[in-house]
Amino acid sequence: MRRRWWILVAVSLATFMTYLDNNVTNVAIPTIQRSLHLSIAGLEWVVSSYILVFASLLLLGGRMADIYGRRRLFLTGLSIFTLGSLFSGLATSGTVLIGARLVQGLGAALLVPTTLAIIMATFDDARERTRAIAAWTAIGAMGLAFGPLIGGFITQHFHWGWIFFINVPIGAVTFAIAIATMRESRADSAARRLDVPGLVSSALALFALVYALIEGHDKGWTSPLIAGCFAVAAVAAIAFGVIESRTQSPMVSLQLFRSRIFAGGTTVMMLWAFGILGIYFFTSIYLQTMLGFSPTKAGLAFLPMAICMAIFASLAPQVAPRIGAHRAVALGMAAMAAGLYLFARLGGTATFGSLMPGFLMFGAGAGLMNVPLTNVILHSMPPERAGVASALLNASREVAGLLGITVIGAVLRSGEGRALQHGASTGSAFLTGYHDGLLVTVVLLAIGTLIGYFALARSADDRGRPDLEATLAAELAPEIAGQPVAS
Repeated sequence: MRRRWWILVAVSLATFMTYLDNNVTNVAIPTIQRSLHLSIAGLEWVVSSYILVFASLLLLGGRMADIYGRRRLFLTGLSIFTLGSLFSGLATSGTVLIGARLVQGLGAALLVPTTLAIIMATFDDARERTRAIAAWTAIGAMGLAFGPLIGGFITQHFHWGWIFFINVPIGAVTFAIAIATMRESRADSAARRLDVPGLVSSALALFALVYALIEGHDKGWTSPLIAGCFAVAAVAAIAFGVIESRTQSPMVSLQLFRSRIFAGGTTVMMLWAFGILGIYFFTSIYLQTMLGFSPTKAGLAFLPMAICMAIFASLAPQVAPRIGAHRAVALGMAAMAAGLYLFARLGGTATFGSLMPGFLMFGAGAGLMNVPLTNVILHSMPPERAGVASALLNASREVAGLLGITVIGAVLRSGEGRALQHGASTGSAFLTGYHDGLLVTVVLLAIGTLIGYFALARSADDRGRPDLEATLAAELAPEIAGQPVAS
């Protein structure tokens, strides 16, 4: 029994590192910009390059884990991620930093899909598995939430490169624990073939879309290059759908999305990640450039939200069975939307105290809905599909987080540009664009509230019973029987 919980420690530490790197750079962005002389678009690439590779290769990582062994991929991905962190901290130019972040993204793509799959394979008892998933989710959320505080403190008191160096000792400790406790597991039924056309088409679609969103404002939204990128993204996305529907060994079986719970839950997870990662990036800039916060003070501003997120994530496993998973998820999404709306009403003279109502409400909502949502998505699939469930869950979250940064960035720069054309000052123009981005996210989170309530309503009838997994697996099994599902 003790070995199982040490395995949970290892996968949780790995998840903490990868989620931390989604956010730890945000508060350091102004310092990195001055140190490496980067533009706003260059700053977005520093953050987005990591998430882009991470999101593009997550499904491949999940499939490779189930084919070649989850322990093997866990250790390989952890090693690559740790080395990428070392090179990121040593970077002396924007190009080198972006390249090192790409390496980090590759390591994370191999590492993260194994974490949930290892939990599913390690914990046989449904109640223990729920507790393990809750702990894994809470620790991952803490990585997202405490990233700005850690990044801010390090940036102000040390060289910014240490925001990456801290991963090296954590990676070494995690590697040692995994070597000592983790046993190999894989999906025996997995076809031993990789879906290369699916991988290429999905990665091309994502890269073309991200490039167009980041560079569109500077190069012109109607320029041939940007219009061509949008066209390539659309064609590649359609090709991906066609490939996955026809290949014998797809990365993603489209049959899975015939489950209302799985499809709706994944959509809500994407909207959650869109709000979390998109807002962190630009709020960090807002706090330092508009309000004049130091990196440490900006990180401290996020701390109450982080504490709220962790507290409500730990309470969620008790709350969801009582009120129903669909209500817990919808309530959490609504609280996030309300918190951002409060934030959108703040101006350029906001104080630490006036930030807190929006931060606290946003953090409480993000913590409350994540654990029950993760459980519902995973439990909507048979246990032997742990790899594909883990990969799809993490891929959807990372793709949405990437789009959160790029879409909100596009909205922000467009609003900023319009305000400048009407004679607004630089600070006022940024604030206008920032508010536009917040309001777009509020609308998307409100939509997620409705989807979460209605799409997940069936899970409320089960009220957290131990046989929930078997019930939902039996419901989905006829839909995927005879279908080659990659994992």
